[in-house]
This record gives sequence, structure tokens and C-alpha cells, in this order.
Amino acid sequence: MRLKTFSAKNMNEALAAVRGEMGPDAIIISSHRGKNGGLFVRAAIEDSAAEAKAESAAAVLREAETQNETVPAQSVEQQFQDNLVRRIRGEAAPVRPKQLSFNRAELLKVLHTHRTPEGLAHVLAEHAEKSRLADMTLALASALDLRMPTSPLFAAAQNTVMLAGPHGAGKTAVAAKIAAHARLAGRDVTLIAGDAEGAGAVARLETFANHLNAKIVITESAEALSNAIAAERATKATVIVDTAGFDPRDGKARTAFSALTKIEGVETVAVVTAMSDAEEISETVTALKTAGAQRLIVTCADLARRLGALLSASTRGLPLAHITRSPFIAGGLETLTPLSLARLLLQSNNPDRGSPL
Repeated sequence: MRLKTFSAKNMNEALAAVRGEMGPDAIIISSHRGKNGGLFVRAAIEDSAAEAKAESAAAVLREAETQNETVPAQSVEQQFQDNLVRRIRGEAAPVRPKQLSFNRAELLKVLHTHRTPEGLAHVLAEHAEKSRLADMTLALASALDLRMPTSPLFAAAQNTVMLAGPHGAGKTAVAAKIAAHARLAGRDVTLIAGDAEGAGAVARLETFANHLNAKIVITESAEALSNAIAAERATKATVIVDTAGFDPRDGKARTAFSALTKIEGVETVAVVTAMSDAEEISETVTALKTAGAQRLIVTCADLARRLGALLSASTRGLPLAHITRSPFIAGGLETLTPLSLARLLLQSNNPDRGSPL
């Protein structure tokens, strides 16, 4: 697989550049806005989701090794751009911080600083110790790898995605981000509003649809939603359903929502926020998995100073697809690997310094 990062002023220019150089089969892996307002898009030319995931993780390691520095707490695309600018200017690479040797007590201290649940902290510390890796980051990454399944969404291959989660988790913004990735991949997109009564929900979705030149359908019942999904799937468009928020820990609410997950051809993606209590998020993710969710997206990672909620959400057995670090469409969806999460936890073990991301 060949990966490449493209820069452009907007999505249309980025898509044209990707297609012009890599062809119509290129997959858009991620996108984000740079500090100067430009759009950076990372693309790959093979279709295998598993291979793309593995290559992305390997690229992070190669970048860290060739630049003689640890991977910073930022997206791979931003790191690539910053390194390129630094080399053009002839600036020296940052000095590599002193490597942390594994110490179980120190690791537990870091995890507790991030408000990690006691049970999870001790399980991770035990797995890290059993790895027998001398480096703290690699030992923690090894432990996370045993508990943190990942499965990114690939816009060119997605058909129908239904977003589920509590009120205020960021489902509408995530719907717009998935739609943007699909548009960059050359797909027609239909946004379906399953929350016709939510305050401002339909208006926000309509605004996003207009910006992305996407179709929008508003439904007011489960039956209407099922019929709309069936009709739009027949057009071969990428269909994204923004559902009403609910508490998945409530048995009746969870049962009612579970009926929607049985609609033919629909993949349910759970959406939760990193700005939550770690214990609460653990219960919520487990309940969403029981309700039929197949993947997970964690929002507001840019606002979280303590990463216990993100860590808890990522280790509840529901494959992590992406995190978001911006409320804006151009902020895109970012992938998080066990190694990158381990680095974030260890490099940001003083929440008083501000957000690590």
C-alpha cells in the first residue's frame, strides 16, 4: 500500500489532487485543517481496510524513527506537515526526551492521574509488566493492544451508518465528518435525520448537508426511518443516520433502539464523548454494544485533559473506529492506535498543563 498526504485550499481541490495522482480507487484515510487554514488529506491506493490500518500504524513508527523524535500528541498528518516545514527551514529536529524505563508503580500513578478506573489500571499495569518490555511506552502499548480493538471506517466502502449515543455526544458533527470523508472519496451522500424533534438537530444537519452538497431526509418514526434507509440504499449512496440521543443504560430505551439496529444493511456506530466520567463512559459503551453497536467513535478528545474516559471507552471490547479533536467538519476523523494512546497517556500525565492533544 502507498500512502500520501495532499494539501489543498478546500475539499474539492483535495479530491481532485487525490484522483489525479492516485486514481479513482484511492481511499481517503483522514483529513484535517492546518494551522494556516489549508486542508490536508491522507490517501491510500489499496482497498484492504486491515492493511491500511496496519500500514498507518507502521507509518507512525517509521516517522518517529527517521525523525529521531517521539511521536507528538497530534495527528500523524499534522506531524508530517510540521516535520516537512522544519526540514525546509533547516531547523533542527526536537531533542528526543529521555526514554522512560518500565516501572509498575509509576505506570499506576500515571493511570490514576488520568482518573482511570482502579480495576482497569491494575489490569493494564499487570499486562504491561508481563510483556517484559523495558520501555514504559512500549510496555503500555503492548498492554493496550490486548484490550483495545480498532476498526477504522473507510468512506469508500461504507454503505449505511447509523450513529447512536447519549444526548450531547456529538453525533450530528460526526455524521457531517463521515459525510465529508465519503464526499472526498467520490461517493454520493444522504444524511437522514432520525431526531426530528431535537432542538436544532435538523437545522444543523441541513446546514452540514448544504455545505457538503449532500441530500437530506427527515423522518419522524421508526417505520419512516426504515423506509427511507431502504430507498436511499437502492441509490448506492453512502447513507448516514443521525438518531435521537438516549441513555443506553436504561433498559426500555435500549430495547426500543435495538429494533433500529436490525434494519437490513445498517451498521450501528456508537458515539460517546471523552468529556465524561470514566466509569460512566464504561457503562455507556457496554450498554451501546449490547444494543447492537459494532464500532465506536469518541468525540471531544481535544478538550479532555484527563484521558481516563477515552481509555475506558477504548477498552470495553467495542472496536474503536476514530476519535475527533475538532467540532468542525474539516477537523475530520482521526485514528488512534494502542501505541499512540500509550504515548498520549505518558506524555500528558500532568493534566494541569492543559489538554495533551
